[in-house]
Amino acid sequence: MLKNRLLTFLVLLFLCLKVSAQSNKLSIQVDKPIAEIQPTMWGIFFEDINFAADGGLYAELVKNRSFEFSHPMMGWKEQKFDRFSLNKESGFTSIINHGDSEASGPRFARVTTHAGKGYGLTNEGLRGMGIKKDMQYNFSLLARRQEGNVKLRLELVDEKGTVLGETSISPTENAWKEYTATIKATNTEAKAKLNVWFEGKGVVDIDMISLFPQDTWKQRPKGLRADLVQLLADMKPGFLRFPGGCIVEGRDLATRYQWKKTVGKIEDRELIVNRWNTEFNHRPAPDYFQSFGLGFFEYFQLSEDIGAAPLPILSCGMACQFNTAELVPMDELDPYIQDALDLIEFANGPVTSKWGKLRADMGHEASFNLKYLGVGNEQWGPHYIERYKVFTKAIKEKYPDIIIISSVGPFPDGELFDYAAKELKDLNAEIVDEHYYKNPEWFLENSDRYDSYDRNGPKIFAGEYAAQSVATVSPDNKNNWKCALSEAAFMTGLERNADVVYMASYAPLFAHAEGWQWTPDLIWFDNLRSYGTPNYYVQKLFATNKGTNALSILSGNEKVNGKNGLYASAVWDKNSKEVIVKVVNTSDKVQSTELQLATKKKVSADGVMSVLKSENLDAVNSLDNPTQLSPQQVPLKLKGKAATLSLPAHSMTVVRIKAS
Repeated sequence: MLKNRLLTFLVLLFLCLKVSAQSNKLSIQVDKPIAEIQPTMWGIFFEDINFAADGGLYAELVKNRSFEFSHPMMGWKEQKFDRFSLNKESGFTSIINHGDSEASGPRFARVTTHAGKGYGLTNEGLRGMGIKKDMQYNFSLLARRQEGNVKLRLELVDEKGTVLGETSISPTENAWKEYTATIKATNTEAKAKLNVWFEGKGVVDIDMISLFPQDTWKQRPKGLRADLVQLLADMKPGFLRFPGGCIVEGRDLATRYQWKKTVGKIEDRELIVNRWNTEFNHRPAPDYFQSFGLGFFEYFQLSEDIGAAPLPILSCGMACQFNTAELVPMDELDPYIQDALDLIEFANGPVTSKWGKLRADMGHEASFNLKYLGVGNEQWGPHYIERYKVFTKAIKEKYPDIIIISSVGPFPDGELFDYAAKELKDLNAEIVDEHYYKNPEWFLENSDRYDSYDRNGPKIFAGEYAAQSVATVSPDNKNNWKCALSEAAFMTGLERNADVVYMASYAPLFAHAEGWQWTPDLIWFDNLRSYGTPNYYVQKLFATNKGTNALSILSGNEKVNGKNGLYASAVWDKNSKEVIVKVVNTSDKVQSTELQLATKKKVSADGVMSVLKSENLDAVNSLDNPTQLSPQQVPLKLKGKAATLSLPAHSMTVVRIKAS
C-alpha cells in the first residue's frame, strides 16, 4: 500500500512539474527570410506634453525668461518691495511693450532702483531648478542701461535661501547687448532659485534672462539635457517623430505648431501657450508655455545625433477635432502647403535656396536627409481626406521621393478608422499612421492584428501606442510590468509582419514627475534624475536587437502567438551574422522551450540571452529605484543547432546566436 501511494505521489509530482515548466519547441527557418525589416522599424515619438520640452529636454532653467507669458511676471517674484505701497524705496519693475527692432519679443522688463542695495527679482524655475554640486552654469541676458549705473548680482539659492553660487554683471551700453557670466554651484539642490539683485541707483532694461548647465548634450550652448538625450541614444531609434501629436494641430488653428516660428535666432522665436496647459481638469498647468528654444532645427539636429531618421508632422489646416475642430477653407490652404514644401527645402535644400541658407546660417550646411513627412496628426473624416489629396499632389510634384505619412484617426477600429483605411487604400497611400491606447488584454488579443492585412495595401506606422493599466486618459495609469509585457507580446506581432509594418513608436515619450498631464509615459524625470520605465526597456530590447530580415518561427505548424501564453518573433541580422529571437512568456509559469535553428550555416556553441522579468505584474521603476526592472544578460549553451531555454514566468527573453 505504501509503495503504491509513493508511486502515485511521484506521478502527481511529475505532472505538476510538467505543468509548471511547460515544454515547447520553436523552429526557425534561418535560411529563408520572409521579409526585410526597415531601418525605421523601432523609433521614438516626441511631443511637448508633460513638460517634455521646456522644463525637460530643453535645458533652460529660467521660467518666463522674456516676460512673454500671459501674466508677464509669472515665475518671477519681486524682493524688498510692497506692490501695494506707494513707498517704492528700494525699486520696482515695469513691464514694457516695445516696438523697437533691437530687442527680442513683444515685452521686456524695466527695473528702476532707488537704493544702493535691496531690490531684486527671484525666478522659481520650471518646478524649481536642478543644480548639481561643482557644475558650471551659464547665465545670459539682454540688457541696456537707461540711467545711472546698476550692477546685477546673480545668486543661485536653495529653498532655505542659502547661496549656492554667485557672480555679477554690469550693463554698460545704452543699446541692447547680450551679457554673460558663469556660476559654479557649491552644492546640489533640486529646487534651487535664481536671485537677480540690482545694486546702485538707476534704470536698466532686461530681457531673455537665461540659465543653462554647461553639461548639455554634446556641450552645446543653450542646448539639451544630456541625461535625457542619452536615454534616447541608448535605444538606437530608427526614427524620431516630432513635434507631436496634438501639439501639431493646436486647440484652434491660431495655436497650431508653425515650424517657421521655431527656427532662426532663439530670441526671435514667438512663444505661445502650450495646448496641454488646461486640457485636463485633473492636472491643470497654467504656467505651461512653449518657448521654442527646442525648435525644428534642434529636432533635426537631435535626430542626426542619435542616428534616427527625422519624421516631422505638419498641420493640414485642421485644428484638433477633439477640441474646436476648426478648419481652413480649401481655397485658403495654400500657405499650409507652402509650409510643407518650404520645410523640405529647409531640411534638404542647397545653401543657395532661401530655407537651405537659413539651415546653413544656423550651423548645418549639409542636408538633414529628410525622407518622411507626415500630413496631419490624428485627423479623420472626409475633410481630412480632401486635404490629404491636395498636400500629396503638391509635395509629390516637387519632391517625388518624399514618403508621406497619412492618418487613419485616433482609434484602431470603428467607423472612423474603417472609412479612412478604405479611402487611403484607394488613394494608394504609402504609409498610414495607426494609434492604439488600450488595456493590456487588447494588446495580447491583437498581437496577430497584421497577420491578415493586405500585403498590397499601405504600409503601417504604429505611431502611438501604450497599454493603459486603468483607462485611457486616467491619471492613475501606471508604467507597470503587466502593461510592458503586453506591449512586448504585441511587438512580436509587429516584427513578424515586417513586410507590412514599417515603423512603430510608443507614446508619450517624456514626463516630468511634478509636471505631467498624461500617463503612462516611457521616460520619467525630475530636475536632477531620470529613468526608463519597464516599457522603455521593452522598446530598447526590440530596437537594439532589430535585425535586417524577419524569419519564420513556428511551434509545430503554428505561429507562436499566445499558445501556452507564449509570443515570439525571430530575425536575422546580416551585419552581425546573428539569429535574434524574442520570446515573451505572459504565463505565470516557467516554460522550458527548445529552440531549433533550421540552417546550413555553422552555428556557434555559445549564445547570449537578455532577460527582462518580474513575478510581480504591478512592478514599476522609479526615481529612487530606476533599474528595479531592467534586462539581465546570461550566457546560453547550444548543442549543435539547438538550445534549451528556461523562460521565467512573466518575462521577455532575447536570444542572440552567431551563425556564419
